Amino acid sequence: MSRSLIVSVLSALIVFGLLFVSFVYAFPLGTWVELWERTVMGVPFLLFVTAGSLLVGIVSGLLLDIVWRRQREALRQALEHIERGEIGELYRTEAPSELQDVWRQIEKLQAQWRAQTKRVQKLAAEKAEQEERLVERILSEERTRLARELHDSVSQQLFAASMMMSAVMETMPPDDERQRKQLTMVEQMIHQSQLEMRALLLHLRPVQLKGKSLQEGMNELLTELAGKVPLEIRWNIEDVPLDKGVEDHLFRILQESLSNTLRHAKAKSLEVLLIERDGFAILRVTDDGVGFDVERSKSGSYGLKHMYERAAEIGGTLKVVSLKDQGTRLEVKVPLLHRGDDRD
Repeated sequence: MSRSLIVSVLSALIVFGLLFVSFVYAFPLGTWVELWERTVMGVPFLLFVTAGSLLVGIVSGLLLDIVWRRQREALRQALEHIERGEIGELYRTEAPSELQDVWRQIEKLQAQWRAQTKRVQKLAAEKAEQEERLVERILSEERTRLARELHDSVSQQLFAASMMMSAVMETMPPDDERQRKQLTMVEQMIHQSQLEMRALLLHLRPVQLKGKSLQEGMNELLTELAGKVPLEIRWNIEDVPLDKGVEDHLFRILQESLSNTLRHAKAKSLEVLLIERDGFAILRVTDDGVGFDVERSKSGSYGLKHMYERAAEIGGTLKVVSLKDQGTRLEVKVPLLHRGDDRD
């Protein structure tokens, strides 16, 4: 306000002086009384000059006050902008020279805030990644420990029970049909429990390939499985060049699919293919089991939903076809990106 008042007074005095000097120069005065006697638009000259000077002074002061209010508002908004933690561009009006230093300080403060925010976010992201890796490592170790204990205890006991039941069935009198049926049912339950246990062990074992290629990991997994389950397992695994992340996802999908087959399919044969055709890596798992309703399982099966998500994460598609009493076929197609495409 003091600045505006000073400007108003100075403007009024300057205008008054200019008008007075111009009038006296153009119309020399005989006596000072003529300043009142002479008129401009019917108003005495002295009154006209005084009123005009005051009007110009007031207008100048108001204009200057408006300009300074805009500057103060821009500064206030800039400070609130920084206070709220917003790091976008500041709205800066054309500031007078005496405010340039203030604006430079504000912009420097905002740049420091932006840099600090980025550092904090980077630290938070790194901390989250470290925690995620730690959780994954703990889960992997716990899954491995649980799988080992189940294999060394429950799995061995189920195997012993199966052997004892086979011995009992062989020594039973052939004429006791009722008891034979009951024991057959028990034997089937033990057999199914063994399949469930093997499927659980397959699901719990570490899913990383651990330095192996996808071809080596799949061959090792299927060879081991073929020696433990009463299934006819056939496979054709080609050496398809894939990124490590893609190989890991395909291997997990295969494990989930094998686990589902062992637990639910009641299949007698299983076929696994990994081939490269028409620019796609194709993983196909086919069994001759009881089949299931694919549409109903999409919404209710966590394992199937998880496989769909894994296929999507590597840019691929998953298709499942299943018919009642005719088996199930699962197929994953992943487009191959060659090195030349990466450079482009």
